[in-house]
Amino acid sequence: MDTTTPTPQPDQPYGTTSAPSWPQTLSVWATAQSTGPVQRRGRYVPQSVKHPARMLPAIAAHAVHAYTQPGDLVFDPMCGIGTTIVEAIHAGRDGIGVEYESRWSDTADANIAHAHRHGATGRGSVIRGDATHLAVLLPAALQGQVALVVTSPPYGPTVHGLVRPGSDGVTKYDNRYGEDKGNLAYRSSLGGLVEGFTDILRGCFTLLRPGGVVVVTARPWRKRGELVDLPSAILSAGTAAGLVPLERCVALLAAVRGGQLVARPSFFQLQQVRKARAGGVPMHLIAHEDVLVLGKPSPQPGDGVVA
Repeated sequence: MDTTTPTPQPDQPYGTTSAPSWPQTLSVWATAQSTGPVQRRGRYVPQSVKHPARMLPAIAAHAVHAYTQPGDLVFDPMCGIGTTIVEAIHAGRDGIGVEYESRWSDTADANIAHAHRHGATGRGSVIRGDATHLAVLLPAALQGQVALVVTSPPYGPTVHGLVRPGSDGVTKYDNRYGEDKGNLAYRSSLGGLVEGFTDILRGCFTLLRPGGVVVVTARPWRKRGELVDLPSAILSAGTAAGLVPLERCVALLAAVRGGQLVARPSFFQLQQVRKARAGGVPMHLIAHEDVLVLGKPSPQPGDGVVA
């Protein structure tokens, strides 16, 4: 994948400090130098495009290279088409994911098999189930073994999807995760979404090794004109789950060309911005996702932990 900044190299083992440490790296990740379709071309099976909220492979790859070493275990509790796992196993790490919808877990399995056919050396697997109950989904032997969690919360069908032209303008399609209303994406309020995501992060906390890292990508969106500050809500969920905020980075959704940002907006973003500006609201295109980095503290002397 094309990037303009060098991939950060992993640090030495974290040791016993209360929070992980690694070399200082750029807080802006150049993760959209090529478009999402270009990043996935030949690397993912064609049906992957139908998922409504695909993480950019470059975002997952950057996180894997920045916060893990070869042989480490990477986990995604809402893995969708398996982007986190695919990028982990291509980088020589092992990857495991949980996915609620059988359609997408099947696609993730296909992407893992595709990656192995194209030289990926890590092991990868997907478990079908509800990530708000990780303790009953994953083997107890995995507790304390995960080096890195990379994931993104669902946004719902109003934010994502593809479009096709029609007689009445455009028609949206492939904008739903599935029809099962038990899916976290269909919780009716931000509070309900955050409550479920907090349960997921609590499960991740148990799976993480001391000094392990959680990377969550999120961005605010507008609902009936009001800004929904999802990144701040995710930070609150993380601290409620026992994690410690470490960094807040930016993953670009725009390319950098000649010192300028080249936006890569969706049709819906363009439509929303044009309507807002026509109504006198100076809205701008979203050119990044927030990357929230949290860690599991290592035990300290006197914490009562038996070595």
